[in-house]
Amino acid sequence: MGWGRGEALDGSETGWGRQAEPAPRWRALLDRARLAGRGAEHPDVDHRAEETPAPPPETLPRRAAGTGWTGRAQAVARPADASFGAEPAYRVEATYRVEPAYRVDPRYGGEPAYQAEPAYRAEPEPRAEPSWRAEPVRQPEPGYPEPQPRGRGTASVEPRYALLDSGYQPDPPPAESRYALLDRGRYRPETHPAPEPPRIEPPRIEPARVEWRAPEPETELERAAGVLRRELGGPRVLAFANPKGGVHKTTATVLAAATVGSVRGRGVLAWDDNELRGTLGLRAGSARHARTIRHLIHDLAQIEILEGAALLEHLDDYLRHASDGSYDVLAGEESPRFAQRLDQFTVKRVLELLRRTHDVVCVDTGNNVESPNWRTVMQAADQLVVTTVPREDAAFSADWMLDLLHEEGMGELADNAVTLISCPTPVRTPLQDDLERHFATRTRAVAVVPYDPALETGSSIEYHQLHAETRQGWLRAASVMLEPFAR
Repeated sequence: MGWGRGEALDGSETGWGRQAEPAPRWRALLDRARLAGRGAEHPDVDHRAEETPAPPPETLPRRAAGTGWTGRAQAVARPADASFGAEPAYRVEATYRVEPAYRVDPRYGGEPAYQAEPAYRAEPEPRAEPSWRAEPVRQPEPGYPEPQPRGRGTASVEPRYALLDSGYQPDPPPAESRYALLDRGRYRPETHPAPEPPRIEPPRIEPARVEWRAPEPETELERAAGVLRRELGGPRVLAFANPKGGVHKTTATVLAAATVGSVRGRGVLAWDDNELRGTLGLRAGSARHARTIRHLIHDLAQIEILEGAALLEHLDDYLRHASDGSYDVLAGEESPRFAQRLDQFTVKRVLELLRRTHDVVCVDTGNNVESPNWRTVMQAADQLVVTTVPREDAAFSADWMLDLLHEEGMGELADNAVTLISCPTPVRTPLQDDLERHFATRTRAVAVVPYDPALETGSSIEYHQLHAETRQGWLRAASVMLEPFAR
């Protein structure tokens, strides 16, 4: 017998004509939720007029507590019996009514027989899964107690420290192959350290220290050249004098100017102040023009007023130059009548002009000690150079000139003079030694220059054509002349 959708179930009938087994509480709650949902499906349809009204339901007891569920069935407590017996019959709430308008469709063949659920029973004890198998029986080791099986409801296992106290000794771990260690990344093959290279001690660096060392002594030539390069404290006039002719005054004037000019480079001049046809202009300098001291005196007034580069440019028109450019030459006049025009005032003006343009002025004086130009040059000279050769007449003339200077009040110039002995021959004579000793007592120093064949002919003097020994001799002699003025 089928049951309609609208028929009510009171919990005592199943709809199949047999007594139903007591339903558990959870079943009642499930049916209540299902039926409540069906009642809400068609709220607007009312078929109660078509069916026979049902008798009023039995009033159910209500709860006293205000829980919000008043009017519902009283909760039934679960029996304490372990067999979970049947609960009291479930009663439909009073608020539920069967829809009367619902009828069973004649074509409906009914659902398959509903198997009532068995009475609720307590959950059985958990059983082991089929895949689980008991551990194999392990033979206890000597001195180690048999471990108790671990199961539900059994006594607690002894602590691990109790096992150690009873003499438990774990089995040694099985030896692993070296390939397994390699797979795990723990294996490290035995390696022998490479021999250390021999240790090389770095060079020891001594701390810096200042050590005073005496400077190496300069050679005589280096010292002489150093004197000529120094500052002289102003322009200097060197007068080469000896009343006797043929004692190498002109040669000494030219070579002294050439030596100083070769070291200093510029600012050196040789002047021929001979009132009687001097030959300095012929033996020194290039004859690029025929101008002499006479032409310079003629234009002296226009040149004296010039300054700086303009002065040098205009004065250069009256000078001659050495072939190597190391010194300049102011040539003397060849006419004997010109000597009357070289008065004391004119010579002073020429010397003052040359001091403005040159550092060293070498003057070749004449043979007349009574001429105004000779006395003027001696009074203006900073250094007197007495020239002589190893001959008695030349030495006597030089000695007499020194006495004259003392008589004229120029004794200081005579005492600070330098005696220059030129060797006319390569052979050293005994007279030369006597002259060196004698003039060493009359003058500040004595310098000896060697013989050179290039000077014997009396032609033009070229400094670079002299022998090295001759140039070295003149270098030492020139340093002696300028040493008192070097700064």
